[in-house]
Amino acid sequence: MTELSAGSALTGRGMTMSDVLARWARSRPEAEVFVSEGVRRTYGQAGDRITRLANALVTGGVEPGDRVAVLGLNSVELIESYIAVLRAGGICVPVNFRLVADEIAYVLRDSGAVAAIVDAGMRPQLDAARTPELRQVVTIGGDLEEILAAASGEDHEIAVPDDATAYIMYTSGTTGRPKGAMLSHRNLYLHAFSNTLHLGSTGGHMVWLSGAPLFHIAGLSGMLPSLFTGGTVVIPPSVGFDPAAALDTLERERVTSCFYVPAQWAAMVAVPGVKDRDLAALTKLSWGAAPASDTLLRTMIDTFPQADVVTAFGQTECSPVTTTLKGEDSIRKLGSVGTPMINVEVRVVDDEMNDVPRGEVGEIVYRGPMVMTGYWNKPAETAEAFRGGWFHSGDLVREDSDGYYFVVDRKKDMIISGGENIYCAEVENVLAGHPEVADVALIGVPDVKWGESPLAIVVPVDPAAPPTEESITEYCREHLAGYKRPKHLVIVDELPRNPSGKVLKTVLRERHRPAVH
Repeated sequence: MTELSAGSALTGRGMTMSDVLARWARSRPEAEVFVSEGVRRTYGQAGDRITRLANALVTGGVEPGDRVAVLGLNSVELIESYIAVLRAGGICVPVNFRLVADEIAYVLRDSGAVAAIVDAGMRPQLDAARTPELRQVVTIGGDLEEILAAASGEDHEIAVPDDATAYIMYTSGTTGRPKGAMLSHRNLYLHAFSNTLHLGSTGGHMVWLSGAPLFHIAGLSGMLPSLFTGGTVVIPPSVGFDPAAALDTLERERVTSCFYVPAQWAAMVAVPGVKDRDLAALTKLSWGAAPASDTLLRTMIDTFPQADVVTAFGQTECSPVTTTLKGEDSIRKLGSVGTPMINVEVRVVDDEMNDVPRGEVGEIVYRGPMVMTGYWNKPAETAEAFRGGWFHSGDLVREDSDGYYFVVDRKKDMIISGGENIYCAEVENVLAGHPEVADVALIGVPDVKWGESPLAIVVPVDPAAPPTEESITEYCREHLAGYKRPKHLVIVDELPRNPSGKVLKTVLRERHRPAVH
């Protein structure tokens, strides 16, 4: 391990997000950086705590490049832990707090974590998942404060190149075991820079809030532009989403920019009196991680007329945003995911990596400085993901004549019925406009004649009066070609979703495919 005293020259060293926070801690120590339930932290206070925790990790044996798992609910201490790992020269591994012990053990084994920081309430799961490599454990709500008090407050800079891995972000794992996407300091720093520049977030004091949990890339990366500009990050609870309480927080903290998944936005716009709230400070609201219907987007635009509704599209492996639809295009290009963000290059290709003509459907592929360096310890999967020198997203899109992209489906979710491609997202978008449909997902089920046929799985607005197959068919007759219309209908209480809000179609296929013929 190379440890250099503050002020020493670090040849070839780049800028990291840990450095950004340290800079504001020196220049604006009294400015507020983190706000959570009952906790308000200044840059100076957070900077000191991060330095002390980093020193404690190093004293406990964490060396540059070592992986440190962090498992906990949203809190100021969780963010401080993330940054402290980076300041110690380690690689931070955020862990989904919803995982059971066996799943946590997989992440610990796969990443080779040598240390962990964990909420006291989740310590039993971590202990049950503990691996031989795990040598040091710090407990938030346990021994953390004692460790901070005993640690040195002297700031030691550790030489970390900016192309080194900062985070290993485990993907949702909707189709199998999750893979660890390696995001470098440079990936995230340039994403924050590009996001700030692209969305015009450089003016005024930025107050950011994300409805996504902090272990998710939307929660982690989303806060970086605010730190980049010396702003404030508001941290909401990560469980028990309450739409009225969310609006209370936006109003009370004078939030200027926020992110929620579509299911959260749908609940918030339905809160009685939402239009009477004092949300004048809110100038940008964004959504992503799961599809949103045209009906919901129109309602959001109408409910928050003072704010730009920004569509943020991308994935964990791209830090995560690749394309955005800015406020001025929200109506003109309704349903689009917009155009590429600064520092993102895209192509739309067929299976042989040939560019498809504009207007036709193909897979969107990426390259640029925000794309991950690869999957941790998975060279074969990395090679496949970067086939042809571009990162393969798995998303099927269509580019219009103005250069705006429209997602038609996930490549693996496309239904082929009688030789015709059916894009689930297109049908789901139509069904979401049915007055009796609150939520919907489409999957393909075996069909003797056509190979596959579409099954609509619907959450009704009124469980006592759900839509019938006849009403769904009649509604679709006006909006969809015959082969695209659902041939079967299942009514459910709710759709299974992962923590980022994506519908778990693998679960739906397991539940409903065998029952439909």
